[in-house]
Amino acid sequence: MHLAKEFPSVPAFALFELGFRPFFVAAGMFSALAIGVWMFDYAFAVHWIHADVSGVQWHAHEMIFGYSMAVIAGFLLTAVGNWTGVSGLRGKPLATLLVVWLVARMTYFLPSSVALVVSAMADAVFTAGLILAVGRPVVQVKQWNQLWILALLLALLISNLLFHAGLQGYLTEGVRWGLYLGLYLIMALIFAMTRRVLPFFIERGVSETFQPRTRRWIDIGSMVLFFVWIAMDVFVQQEEWVTLLSAALFVLHAVRMYDWFTPGMLRAPLLWSLFVGYGFLLIGFLLKGLSVWFDISPTLALHAFSFGGIGLITLSMMSRVSLGHTGRKVHDPPKSVVFMFTMILLGTLARVIIPIVDVSHYAIWIVVSQALWLLAFGSFLTTFVPILSKPRVDGRRG
Repeated sequence: MHLAKEFPSVPAFALFELGFRPFFVAAGMFSALAIGVWMFDYAFAVHWIHADVSGVQWHAHEMIFGYSMAVIAGFLLTAVGNWTGVSGLRGKPLATLLVVWLVARMTYFLPSSVALVVSAMADAVFTAGLILAVGRPVVQVKQWNQLWILALLLALLISNLLFHAGLQGYLTEGVRWGLYLGLYLIMALIFAMTRRVLPFFIERGVSETFQPRTRRWIDIGSMVLFFVWIAMDVFVQQEEWVTLLSAALFVLHAVRMYDWFTPGMLRAPLLWSLFVGYGFLLIGFLLKGLSVWFDISPTLALHAFSFGGIGLITLSMMSRVSLGHTGRKVHDPPKSVVFMFTMILLGTLARVIIPIVDVSHYAIWIVVSQALWLLAFGSFLTTFVPILSKPRVDGRRG
């Protein structure tokens, strides 16, 4: 009775109560749809994309600017309220932003000559809307230290426009610039947010007394080198420098992982999943450097970054945020999360590691990895859609 008086307006259907709810559901559903469509395209030559874009281009674009951006939107629209104390989007404005994101995704399936133009416009409106939704409370409380997030979102908008300019024939290197820049900017955001939250999660989430060490020279050096690495790989395409910078970034992040490791995290799925996902980003740097000297496909490094790194980290963060912001215990997650994370882990091994030693069955390993991804996200949806669509267990709004 007390809770009902204190929170009288909490709806029974809570999907649009806070940004993480609809965008995590949308990210999970679209991820499964996108990989399913890509599997049929790749393995069975069944083409469901009618827009004038190749299957590979669509797959890369939609996992970056579709799936990953939905996760980022859900995370930032929720986190900005914690940072600033100003309530984030909810209700109709939140639903409207989701619809704009959805229009950008679904337009590719329509047999229309203007599909790509509509998709580009919808993506631009969505990202601009996200910038405004996150930026308004930041400016309102004058948290100028958060402006780097808005700058990254603006850079992601520009990278998406570069991709579409390339598709339309206005920019020769536009498609490559847009896709690689988009992927690397998402990695930059992950590196920054992981540095902010993971040491705290580890310290609070293990049974033993442990304080992760942070080194300022690694914080600054790793980010500066990473942006130089982006410029060299995307725009300059200087292989020697990319190789050297990849080695340096591997070492810096390896030292950081050493500083953050404690055996107790291995007993906590929402910790080891983030840590292992971070490790796959390191493997990506290693493979990126080795691909210059050895007969290793550059796509293996890309999928270490995307499938293993971004895939496992985003799935873990969505699980953690979904539990914590619905009033549930993050230290006692549903048992299904172990299955989800294990499927992504095995899928990364199939997509990135096994092809190094068994190149003759490369196509088979790709399909295996796609199937494992679908299992992971099918489990995520089964577990978290009921949680995300119902009110918090403590009766509070959010």
